[in-house]
Amino acid sequence: MFRLDGKIAAITGGGSGIGKAVAKIFAQQGATVHILDMSGDNILSAIAEIEQAGGTAVAHSCDVSNQEQVRMIFENIAGLKILVNNAGIAHVGNVENTREEDFTRLFNVNVKGVYNCMHAAVPILKSNGGGVILNLSSIAAMVGIPDRFAYSMTKGAVHAMTLSVARDYLHDNIRCNSVSPARVHTPFVDGFISRNYPGREAEMFDKLSKSQPIGRMGLVEEVANLILYLVSDEASFITGNDYPIDGGFLNLNN
Repeated sequence: MFRLDGKIAAITGGGSGIGKAVAKIFAQQGATVHILDMSGDNILSAIAEIEQAGGTAVAHSCDVSNQEQVRMIFENIAGLKILVNNAGIAHVGNVENTREEDFTRLFNVNVKGVYNCMHAAVPILKSNGGGVILNLSSIAAMVGIPDRFAYSMTKGAVHAMTLSVARDYLHDNIRCNSVSPARVHTPFVDGFISRNYPGREAEMFDKLSKSQPIGRMGLVEEVANLILYLVSDEASFITGNDYPIDGGFLNLNN
């Protein structure tokens, strides 16, 4: 089950974190993965791990906020059937202390970047007889989280775009869903803790872990497993939905 043999997949932000885990499991399940990432070092590391495991991967250095760059890359991905919009950046701040340049930077990557990739991919998917788009949203799109004003704005937009694209392309055999993780343990989390809480890393890691009722952060592999299912043929009846993967955060946080 959940095989992707012969499928061509593009994964933005696929050089690290959740995106890398997605790229690895897609390749393991038979897909040829195209990894789009800003970091050349991250791409090379991900490609090496995939090829060492016997998978097939292609590297693309890409700034998803640059529409022309995105368009040129997608025009050179023959046979595209799956797009995973994972690339994104975070920001800490409320509406008062979020600077305009920070708001614009988050919008350009997290919202415009998703738009740019779908704008480029949808005509290709249509010409290839359909396909699947999976967007990374967040529980921040659904509940108020302290000091995540701009980030929450972007993930709310991703959720709305997912529904719109799912509706507009029902008859083109294009499915579009989103996944909304709670806190997942990635290199970004470790860097955030070390920058903001020097000397208190273990304490803060434990505190952030326990903000999920299940008592820990999610693993990137757990998110990747859900995404694998949603892009697989076994999920062919699913479109226009968001799937929280949150350790009980939304419904069990009393």
